[in-house]
Amino acid sequence: MQANLTDQVIIVTGAAGAIGRAAADSLLANGARVVYADINLQGAREASRNRPNTLAVQLDITDENQIGEGLDLILGQWGRVDILVNNAGVNTMTHRVNIDQFPTAEWERILKVDLTGLFLLSRAVSRRMLQQKSGRIINIASVLGIVPARLQSPFVAAKAGVIALTRSMAIELGSQGILVNCIAPGSIMTEGTQKLFYGKDGKFNDRVQAMLAHIPLGRPGMVEEIANTILFFCAPESSYINGAILPVDGGWLAGYIRDF
Repeated sequence: MQANLTDQVIIVTGAAGAIGRAAADSLLANGARVVYADINLQGAREASRNRPNTLAVQLDITDENQIGEGLDLILGQWGRVDILVNNAGVNTMTHRVNIDQFPTAEWERILKVDLTGLFLLSRAVSRRMLQQKSGRIINIASVLGIVPARLQSPFVAAKAGVIALTRSMAIELGSQGILVNCIAPGSIMTEGTQKLFYGKDGKFNDRVQAMLAHIPLGRPGMVEEIANTILFFCAPESSYINGAILPVDGGWLAGYIRDF
């Protein structure tokens, strides 16, 4: 897919990770000036190394001071922010348990990053976009924010919150030239899912076939397939889409595919 993003300034959070890096690379290839933002500055630098029209920024989205400093750096470099891709997020790698056993600290960690952090950065960036009277915000949620799964209640709650927040932002900001949309990925081949499922030594490797049985396409998605969807929402041609929640899930949410 191609889109004319010439000179658009785009922030991609979580850009040191698989989906974020694929998205940032795709946007860069289509003419944008891309901020590779991540709490892991070294990872962001490696992802953007030797690429023109890029800026690596350390960004902890839960830290309001660091958000302000990061935006000052971006605005000092390029003077504007046209698109924000809220991709940064976490899930639990160790606690897959019922809610009655879920640790409070882990609940707070996930909600702080996946929902509160997204809110804090969106609030800061939207203030600048309102001055420009234009902009786009693309949030990355999950199919689990639409149809929950067991044993990860905070992730489910956070991603459901992202979906509701997307709609709220869309109706608040749309009339002022800012489009807000959301992508809900299914099971995507990332570092995290390889550690949990798809890797040879994945923690839940024995459950892969049961999970894939929910997906009509019978496979996990690739990070490039999420990156292409992000590119679509960034493209000038998607200018009348606002408040949309788009699953990219191989048909996961279409319905049951098992025989009864």
